[in-house]
Amino acid sequence: MELAQLRVFLVVADELHFSRAAQRLHTAQPPVSRTISQLERAIGTPLFERTTRSVRLTPAGRALLPVARDIVRRADQAGAIALSAVAGDVGTVAIAFAGASTHSLVGALTRELRRRHPGIVPTLLSQNFALPAIDLLLRHEADIVLARWEGAVTGVESRVVQTEDLVLAVSVDDPLAASDSVGFDVLAGRAFVTLEPQDGSVLHDRLYRLCRASGFAPHTVQTAPDTWTALALVAAGIGCMLTVSSVRDNVTDPHVRFLPVRDRAEPIHLRMAWLPDSPNPALSRVLDVADAAWPRTIDDQRGISKADN
Repeated sequence: MELAQLRVFLVVADELHFSRAAQRLHTAQPPVSRTISQLERAIGTPLFERTTRSVRLTPAGRALLPVARDIVRRADQAGAIALSAVAGDVGTVAIAFAGASTHSLVGALTRELRRRHPGIVPTLLSQNFALPAIDLLLRHEADIVLARWEGAVTGVESRVVQTEDLVLAVSVDDPLAASDSVGFDVLAGRAFVTLEPQDGSVLHDRLYRLCRASGFAPHTVQTAPDTWTALALVAAGIGCMLTVSSVRDNVTDPHVRFLPVRDRAEPIHLRMAWLPDSPNPALSRVLDVADAAWPRTIDDQRGISKADN
């Protein structure tokens, strides 16, 4: 049984006349009769009762009719879906992101994507940091990465999504919580909570730079696998945590206070990265949506980069 045979069967079943069916199919009557005979042999039973005056469906033909319609409809849908996938209108896009600091950004992107391209489904990969996230991109396990790193990465294109300030998270019971801001000169000997060390971690770099500039090494008492866990440790009074302003803006915890850091430090950029030669047709659609969901500032536009630029 072939799809082309079912298409002919449906036309004959609709017309109940072989000559009219042939006209609709833009062919002669003999090929139509031959196709129906081949289909009947494949199924093993007649589908039409033919007389010199009429053509009627047999019980087998009536039973086949709804099934044939469904098969042809699904085949047509499959073709349309395949063409839409090539055009990038349907498909999946895997987005790897850090976690708490980027939840609102990812939410804005997925809402706008659903509105503009409902056929594209985002796959969200949380708790991916810095260069490990870039590795996902290079292995084609992610299509877009939101992360913080410094320096060019070969084969990767990126743009700045937002520029962030450093803040110190402390427990509300900490004496520092009453301050409007904090300098690292008062943090010597303090216990720090950090995320687990990751290759290329910008926050680890800034923590060690700021501590050294103030004449001490950070005393890390506990590491955490993600920001939510780290902040729970801060809330419990285990230690303080250096983080970024987007964490402050995305996390509400009455037991944690975020203090701006007064010390001068290089700005931290959250970047969106992708492969310019990605084989995923839907990626270009998502990049366009990202431009709408995450409007560029002048600084962001200057932050567009290609590997080895």
